[in-house]
Order: sequence, then C-alpha cells, then structure tokens
Amino acid sequence: MTMRQQWGVVGTVVLILAAGLWAAMHFLGDELFPVTVGSEAPEFAAMTMDAQPREMSLAEHEGKLVLLNIWATWCGPCRQEMPSIERLHQRFANHGLQVIAVSIDNAGMEQTIRDFVDELDLTFQILHDPMNRISTRYQVTGYPETFLIDRDGVIRKKVIGEADWSSPENQALIAALLGVSPEEAVVELSTGEAVNRVAR
Repeated sequence: MTMRQQWGVVGTVVLILAAGLWAAMHFLGDELFPVTVGSEAPEFAAMTMDAQPREMSLAEHEGKLVLLNIWATWCGPCRQEMPSIERLHQRFANHGLQVIAVSIDNAGMEQTIRDFVDELDLTFQILHDPMNRISTRYQVTGYPETFLIDRDGVIRKKVIGEADWSSPENQALIAALLGVSPEEAVVELSTGEAVNRVAR
C-alpha cells in the first residue's frame, strides 16, 4: 500500500468517526450530556418584557446565584408556586440572588404575560422565549421546571413541578449558597427598589 493510499484510509476512518460522533450528539445528546445537578448550566438568551425589549443572557448574571424558572401562563402549578418565588426574591435579592422566570407562552402573548405578572405582583426578572429554545437547551420535561445555578455556573438543584421556594429548607439552601445565614436575609428592598420588571 502506497503512502497516498495509507493517508486515504486514515482520512476515511477520521470521517467515519466524525460522522459517528455527530450522529451520537444529534440523536443521543440528552443521554450523553444530561442537564442535571452538578453539570454546567447551558448558556441561554431570551427577550425581556420591557417597553423596549432586549435580549438578556445568563452570562449577564455571572457571579450571582440564579434561580431559573421555566413556566407558562396556562400552567396551574406555575401559578401556584410563583408567590413563593416572589417571597424568596424579596428576601434574598439584596444578597446576590437573581430570579429569572422564562415564559414559554406563544408569540403574541406578551400582554397575557404582563397581566399574569401584574395580577401576582411579581417583581423579579421576566423573560419570554416563545420558541422554547431554553426548554430545549435545559432538556425540560414539564412545567414548571426550576434550576438553581450557583455563582460558578453549576446547577445545584433541579425541581420538576411545583415547589415551595420559600420553605425553610429552600431558604436554608439559598442562604448557604449565598454565604449568609437565614436570619441575616431579611426583607431589605427599599421602596421603589422592588419594582416590577415588566413594563406596565
């Protein structure tokens, strides 16, 4: 076998391996790289609900503890858990907790989302992802689904379904990840600081 033929064989093997790797990642991505506790949180971006919407990414909150909640206005359990997320936000926002709630409602539902936020008096960051790109990246299996992402970008807790985020257990976990005691974490948001992140 000539040198040229040998390199041809090597090239063919490399192409076969590359095709196999691509196929494995395409068809078995969730199994090969599960998004779960201990894994690095995938980057994402979605639109804010401001009067002039802009794209906001996870990277913008680097160094913060992020509670990423994926929800929809039509989701009953989402509605049930939102007040507890608001209480958690009120207690820990000044200590470095960033709540990001991503609505997967269809395009054109912006006013419905605003009405939902106003009705429940939510003051944390609301984003809109009608294409479900974040759900796909985070391998979401149902709504609500919530991920607690530490300051280093590692998922520390994952909850499928409704949870009481203001429970003593969850508050203790948040406090520990923030490096404060639950007793220190009092409601400190001053008047005007706890403003709704959704344009009225």
